[in-house]
Amino acid sequence: MAAGFLQRERIVAPPGWSRWLVPPAALAIHLAIGQVYAWSVFKLPLTSTLLEGSPIAGTLSALPFTLGIVILGISAAVLGTKVDENGPRWAMVLATVFFSGGFLVSALGVAIGQYWLVVFGYGVLGGIGLGIGYISPVSTLIKWFPDRPGMSTGIAIMGFGGGALIASPLTNQLLVTFGGAGENAAAGGIAQTFLVMGLIYAVFMSLGWLLIRVPAEGWKPAGWDPEQKSGKSMVTTASVSANNAIRTPQFWLLWVVLCFNVTAGIGILERAAPIYQDFFPDATSPQALAAAAAGFVALLSLANMLGRFIWSSASDVVGRKNVYRMYLGVGALLYLTITLTTNTNKVLFLACALVILSFYGAGFATVPAYLRDLFGTYQVGAIHGRLLTAWSTAGVLGPVIVNAIADAQIAAGVEGPGRYTLAFSIMIGLLVVGFIANELIRPVSERFHEPTETSTSATAGARS
Repeated sequence: MAAGFLQRERIVAPPGWSRWLVPPAALAIHLAIGQVYAWSVFKLPLTSTLLEGSPIAGTLSALPFTLGIVILGISAAVLGTKVDENGPRWAMVLATVFFSGGFLVSALGVAIGQYWLVVFGYGVLGGIGLGIGYISPVSTLIKWFPDRPGMSTGIAIMGFGGGALIASPLTNQLLVTFGGAGENAAAGGIAQTFLVMGLIYAVFMSLGWLLIRVPAEGWKPAGWDPEQKSGKSMVTTASVSANNAIRTPQFWLLWVVLCFNVTAGIGILERAAPIYQDFFPDATSPQALAAAAAGFVALLSLANMLGRFIWSSASDVVGRKNVYRMYLGVGALLYLTITLTTNTNKVLFLACALVILSFYGAGFATVPAYLRDLFGTYQVGAIHGRLLTAWSTAGVLGPVIVNAIADAQIAAGVEGPGRYTLAFSIMIGLLVVGFIANELIRPVSERFHEPTETSTSATAGARS
């Protein structure tokens, strides 16, 4: 049980409190932890310092990011029920401590030349902060906005996707300022960058847990009748527990959908800066090329962010299943376009990459609403946490596929876009499999539904 200031009872919203104050609290957390998407800016400085001379430097430099995503899913699955029990403030404070602490441990690791501390700090400690921080604003917002679940989850998760839009130029500027950028990067400059960013995020995330509130028991939006449904066959009026949800085929089909959609996007995102440099190496100087690559990372983050709000909001109108058909089917065609055209047209490459990343982010933002449609709101936070193990799996698959193949191609002397042709072809296949899994999703059988009196009383007792 959370104590004192962190208890849910301390943050129940009073009558007349505006639910539109909750999105800024969610964004304060998600914009901070969304920094994980800017990890690729650290890859080259670490490769030229702590990992210099390693034949698998590309894979090793991805390890903190990969492990962070793995731990994100595990911590979200394990602690999802605790978030429901203790409330979002407890979760957000815990997320702040672990995420910011991970930066400080990473700073120490770089300063003393121990890369394993970077992996532990950013990957393990930071990953725990990611998982707890990710699910608490989402489960809270979906309860404040039962009338617009796609839009509400899009608001929160938009912040996570847009975090790198802030973090990428910030990281690059700090690295330059402290001497941690370029071919002659100094380890001390990288350490100082980690330290300053950890302190910045500690302050920023604190705004979120100070502001967050939960709805009072029995609260509902003015004019909204929960008995009036849209008429869509995929939307249930019943409730399914987290334990029952994982026994349904719908949960595992959606697991495959999320896993492969994430794998396809995260492979590009984690190695975004090196991919750009390999596709378009012409520049007036190495510094200019690095700046252009950082700009590419920022553009991808913008697409990632906007896609989370725009496409997930659209899913309230067209339905979750239809919008995932677009994410997976059109996404596969865009990957095919990049694979066939390579770097012959920079505008086409950028357009395809940006739309792919918009679908990637939108998949995250839409899935909580998809879960709500299939399983109800009863234990949606805990179900969402368990589903995020798909993200953990994708966090390994995507970077490993892209980095391992790229390292092998580099060792074989392959230059430019050819380093990624095989990896992108694999992504096309995964998206097709995800498309098929989405087509197989049907409404959940009544035998998995909770008795009405059980779900109602439990929801009132675990409102977060």
